[in-house]
Amino acid sequence: MTTQDPAMDIQDKPLAEALGERYLSYALSTIMARSLPDVRDGLKPVHRRLLFAMSQLRLEPNTPPKKCARVVGDVIGKFHPHGDVAVYEALVRLAQDFAVRYPLIDGQGNFGNIDGDNAAAMRYTEARLTDVAKALLEGIDEDAVDFRATYDGDGEEPAVLPASFPNLLANGASGIAVGMATSIPPHNVGEICDALKHLIKHRDASIETLAGLLPGPDFPTGGVLVEPRANVLEAYRTGRGGFRLRARWTQEKLPNGTWQIIVTEMPYQVQKARLVEKIAELLAARKLVLLEDIRDESAEDVRLVLVPKSRNVDPDVLMASLFLATDLEVRFPLNMNVLGADNVPRVMDLREVLQAFLDHRHQVLVRRSNNRMRQIDHRLEVLGGYLIAYLNLDEVIRIIREEDEPKQELMRRFELTEVQANAILDMRLRNLRKLEEFEIRKEFDALMAEKAELTELLGDEGRRWKRIGEEITAIKRRFGSGELGKRRTDIADAPTVIDIPLEATVEREPLTVFCSKKGWIRAVRGHMTDVERADVKYKEGDEAAFFVHAETTDKILLFAGNGKFYTLAADKLPRGRGFGEPLRLMVDLPNDAEIVTMFRHEPGRRRIVAADDGRGFQVDESEVIAQTRTGKQVLNLDDGHAARICVPVEGDHVAVVGNNRRLSVFPLDQLPVLGRGKGLQLQKYKDASLSDVKVFVLADGLTWLSGTRTYRVTDLTGWLGNRGEAGKMPPNGFPKDNRFG
Repeated sequence: MTTQDPAMDIQDKPLAEALGERYLSYALSTIMARSLPDVRDGLKPVHRRLLFAMSQLRLEPNTPPKKCARVVGDVIGKFHPHGDVAVYEALVRLAQDFAVRYPLIDGQGNFGNIDGDNAAAMRYTEARLTDVAKALLEGIDEDAVDFRATYDGDGEEPAVLPASFPNLLANGASGIAVGMATSIPPHNVGEICDALKHLIKHRDASIETLAGLLPGPDFPTGGVLVEPRANVLEAYRTGRGGFRLRARWTQEKLPNGTWQIIVTEMPYQVQKARLVEKIAELLAARKLVLLEDIRDESAEDVRLVLVPKSRNVDPDVLMASLFLATDLEVRFPLNMNVLGADNVPRVMDLREVLQAFLDHRHQVLVRRSNNRMRQIDHRLEVLGGYLIAYLNLDEVIRIIREEDEPKQELMRRFELTEVQANAILDMRLRNLRKLEEFEIRKEFDALMAEKAELTELLGDEGRRWKRIGEEITAIKRRFGSGELGKRRTDIADAPTVIDIPLEATVEREPLTVFCSKKGWIRAVRGHMTDVERADVKYKEGDEAAFFVHAETTDKILLFAGNGKFYTLAADKLPRGRGFGEPLRLMVDLPNDAEIVTMFRHEPGRRRIVAADDGRGFQVDESEVIAQTRTGKQVLNLDDGHAARICVPVEGDHVAVVGNNRRLSVFPLDQLPVLGRGKGLQLQKYKDASLSDVKVFVLADGLTWLSGTRTYRVTDLTGWLGNRGEAGKMPPNGFPKDNRFG
């Protein structure tokens, strides 16, 4: 019989269908066999295979460890056909007490540190199982779980571990599959056990009740959980959310009224050395102006020293600025996307995760009990044969000595089973003592009592759940007390919002901001004089339009022809004496919208905004700050009209002039203060539009600039009236461009 060459088995199939089938196969493999943990034992396949391989190597907590290279070799040779580097990295993580809340592997040698340093090569390090890992494996040889063939069919591996320890929540998990991911923080096993015992008694317990017993994550590196309680409950209710975690810090008093901050616990998965580098970079860039220096004085414990700029700095404000700018505060996501008992991935809430663990423990209890029943039945059968042999000892000896087929004769003569006959034939002569018969009867009675107890257990679900509750209590007593079980992460109230002044994160220094007619913006250090500004270069075909004296802590406001205000942070503007950058890369300013004006924001100041049709109003500058690059619409415009005016309010009267060369003056209080709108008519026009607006003090007179000469008119009786009037021709000397200058 000839076999077809696989290379010749060519199938015609559309490319999209072929790619879809293969990508789906890859996606399922990633989800099922690599990235997502099982809800029952909380392990991914590589972790499960590591623990099983180490149990087969007899690496018990009380036995000498073996080289990690031996463990990795067994894992990739027997169970896990992947690279040795990936397997060793998984092994190392299970041994790191700063990465895993309850380590599953006891490592000896260099297994890395919280600074992010790597572990030594696997030929140098050694490992063995911890008591927690033994709890996960408890009952593995008692038919507690299903086994499946290994990748090469040469052996078997467990599909899931018996897991008397609630590992999924206790140690957490993280992974990225195709189209889905999981992220579960670690929790305190004592609190998990309390929630499990409550759920046994109250199967319909609410999330709020369970979260009261299990109030939040418990990270191996400690820290302070500052997520609002409502958010925590919502995360546990939906299986999705996140937790804000801060470093733990204290204020250390020094002589002469000085002090420093000491960070003693880091947020979970934050590398201390990288954090120190980041803070040092921010200091060099002068982004943390309240902080003078940072020192790492850590030994086995964590001790980061933060030195303030002066003793007058508020420690809370200093730390708030650091929480905002660095990984001293992180947000750990929650996404309880796991494989259920049916191997289907889905997002579970807190109650479903706890219930899945309990259901698994119930199934394990039933299977171990049935397995023990089979063992007892087999042993009782053997002991029954022994007792028959003792009662008929002389006849049994005669049959063994004289008969050609003693086994068959024993079975016929005493109505024995084949198992009993084989046991009698395999019995040693020294076991034929009278004392041995007594021991057999004693064992027989004990097994019968145990069988009766198991029969009652298997026949009564209430008894089974009571037994599971006792097992959970034992787990809490074993792992939930002492130094290992003590909660490390404090749960605090949500932090009060601290108003961090910009000066706390940006060093104050003077700037001169330039914006060209074509919208190129830049900032130069220092307040430039008029003479210095004359030397500023622009691109060919471009020219000066706006300049502002400001400081790095200021906000720069732009008012555009579309009636929107845009906000820029002065410290974020491009620096240097080049041409700068296009303004439209920083804000969403339409190409057809011209910049009306640019100015430095002054809290408490008002401005008059107006369109070319003469409609406008007063607005507080604090109301026009835009939070996004899309700007904030303040002046609503009719079709065909554009914003024309944005001037500061510094006086008690308003002068308005149109391109029809008509001037009118009216009291400022006739113009309302609005947050947004079209406004009211400042001046009446017919076939004309608004040219300029000025706010002034009537008693001081109206001034304007014409050429190099300043004009002042104190008697404005002929122009003074009410808002919305057409006005009269301006005084002699008023500029031809109808602008106040």
